[in-house]
Amino acid sequence: MAKYVAAIDQGTTSTRCMLFNHKGESVAIDQMEHEQIYPKPGWVEHDPMEVWARTQDVIKGALKKAGATAADIAAVGVTNQRETTVVWDKKTGKPLYNAIVWQDTRTDKICNELAKDGGQNRFQAKVGLPLATYFSGPKVRWILDNVDGVRAAAERGDAVFGNMDTWVIWNLTGGVNGGAHVTDVTNASRTMLMDLDGCKWDAEIAGIMGVPMSMLPEIRPSSDPKAYGYTLPDGPFGGRIAVCGDLGDQQAATVGQAGLDVGEAKNTYGTGCFMILNTGTDIVPSKNGLLTTACYKFGDKPTVYALEGSIAITGALVQWLRDNLKLIDKSPDIEDLAKTVDDNGGIYFVPAFSGLFAPYWKSDARGVIVGMTRYVNRGHFARAALEATAYQTREVLDAMNADSGVPLKALKVDGGMVYNDLLMQFQADVLGVPVVRPKVAETTALGAAYAAGLAVGFWASEDDIRKNWGMDKTWEPSADDAARTKLYAEWKKAVTRTFEWVEQ
Repeated sequence: MAKYVAAIDQGTTSTRCMLFNHKGESVAIDQMEHEQIYPKPGWVEHDPMEVWARTQDVIKGALKKAGATAADIAAVGVTNQRETTVVWDKKTGKPLYNAIVWQDTRTDKICNELAKDGGQNRFQAKVGLPLATYFSGPKVRWILDNVDGVRAAAERGDAVFGNMDTWVIWNLTGGVNGGAHVTDVTNASRTMLMDLDGCKWDAEIAGIMGVPMSMLPEIRPSSDPKAYGYTLPDGPFGGRIAVCGDLGDQQAATVGQAGLDVGEAKNTYGTGCFMILNTGTDIVPSKNGLLTTACYKFGDKPTVYALEGSIAITGALVQWLRDNLKLIDKSPDIEDLAKTVDDNGGIYFVPAFSGLFAPYWKSDARGVIVGMTRYVNRGHFARAALEATAYQTREVLDAMNADSGVPLKALKVDGGMVYNDLLMQFQADVLGVPVVRPKVAETTALGAAYAAGLAVGFWASEDDIRKNWGMDKTWEPSADDAARTKLYAEWKKAVTRTFEWVEQ
């Protein structure tokens, strides 16, 4: 009898495979980074073939660490960096261009052209998203317009599109030999091409965007008892296993956090920061710069929706200090360096490297450091970088409270940065609500596992997910509200200095 569910977490900087038991506990993990490609300022790419190679390696690595075979695996779930766009030839299996990453800003001109008729919110009533470089649709258009032969291949029906979930699932289930060309409602809702009401591709918007409908994958439930397809005996799993779970990474983290009830919210601290509030089966339009998105769809049940606040650069700022400025040797070193000072020394670091996401949606913004004096040292840089994550989260939470009309009482957190005690305490201080970390902080992979496991009955119901959730640590806000008043006001002032830096 199968003992585990496997989750493939294809992230922005790395890919991992994790095996989970029925209690939702991790029994094995294998992880590998892939190259970040920066051809020009504002451009970010990945090599899809490298990502697929890493995916195969980590699957084999996780199975080896657990001493498991395909017979031990009940199902496979996939979660992924959303909006990162791949176009490939379905006959050869080769990408027609590198994957364009969600952080990439090259589609700014396309978005501005589309916004001339109807403004930035031209499609928002249908798709829940503003026109922004973040989303997949304009990226597909850029590839069609700028890479020789791709539009002709699309017109022949050979060129197909997918976010990274689609690319991984297609390869897992056979690739050129009948691989499943599918996505789920959560990933489809990040393309700017899906009508949220009914979760169907919108032919009119696709036409305006210049994306042939023939390129688009089939939209399926996030947890699908019918399965998208099966792994191959000669593939990395070494056997036939149902691939039947698919969630964009932030929606997966929401499921992994057992955020299955209306009004529950979580914040994931990764390359960026992403806060999601479950709004149930109601599609709630945002008036305060948030995204309306699909949260998950389990089998034949109605789609559950969410409000989301997306922040482009949080953990990536720490990586930038490590790799570009050589300020630290390892990412976790940022906390010790920040602890060498008592405060930020008066500086604010607004990391608008890819423009500003929620709640501003300004693609012409660029990063700034303000308040510099001779007093400032390396420790202040480290402290200001961590504080930037907390302030940006506060901005999103303020918007979420305004949209939902229900003030948040506590924030569930997950992701790599939640082991930084200094950051988490400052986050609680800035928000004025408790910050709660679960026992399993890698909730993105866990959510993908839950989706797959529910589809095959490994977990009987959503109640099993709720029972598995357990609290690890809570940070209470301090009585001193300086971080919520004066410091936050100075942060808001610093943000305005990033506006309109790039002239059209």
